[in-house]
Amino acid sequence: MKTTHKINLSAAAFFIFSAGVLSPAAQQINSLIIKGQSGSAKVTQVDGHNYVDVQGLASLTHSSIRFNGNQIVLALPGTTASAPAPAAPAPGFSKDFVTAGIEAMSEIREWRAALKSAIERNYPLTGGWLENNRAQAQQALRLASLAVNTASDKSAFPFLTNEFNNMSALSDKYFQMGSAMTYIDPRSLDSDPLNQKITTCAHSLASMAAANQFIDDGSCQ
Repeated sequence: MKTTHKINLSAAAFFIFSAGVLSPAAQQINSLIIKGQSGSAKVTQVDGHNYVDVQGLASLTHSSIRFNGNQIVLALPGTTASAPAPAAPAPGFSKDFVTAGIEAMSEIREWRAALKSAIERNYPLTGGWLENNRAQAQQALRLASLAVNTASDKSAFPFLTNEFNNMSALSDKYFQMGSAMTYIDPRSLDSDPLNQKITTCAHSLASMAAANQFIDDGSCQ
């Protein structure tokens, strides 16, 4: 197994790097001998504690030394001083996806508000004006798909798509009723299960964005 031994420079006081002037507290100098290795490394005793000369230890064990920030990396024979591990991807949603997702939800919300207002005021639903809302929401959803980057983005995007599809189905439902001249109760949306699902999912997606964490609570399935 390849290993790398790292020593913090914050503990540099434990090591004597050259044969300079010793601390007044230094009492005596001994030697470190490793069984099976020839030679020795200098040991300095300070206040009853023994400190090994890093350079001498490296020479004794035929190791290499390099400095990495605030660390001393001692690579023993047969080992490789590994490079720092790459940084893990940032958790949660990417900034671009959150921005695009909020825009898509805003378009869906405006689409729903336009439908709700028309139903409550008994406006005719036979025109193509709702298609403009659909087209804008669809474009915003496409831009959100292009912004998908992190694992959380990938998990949340299908929910955003479900929200669009449910809103599309709701719009089509009442558009068809209007085209057939079917009476529509002004309070129809209040008790419509599909409308309630859209509202619940919107709240769930908003909570995810605020927490910057993907959570599947079943609202957007």
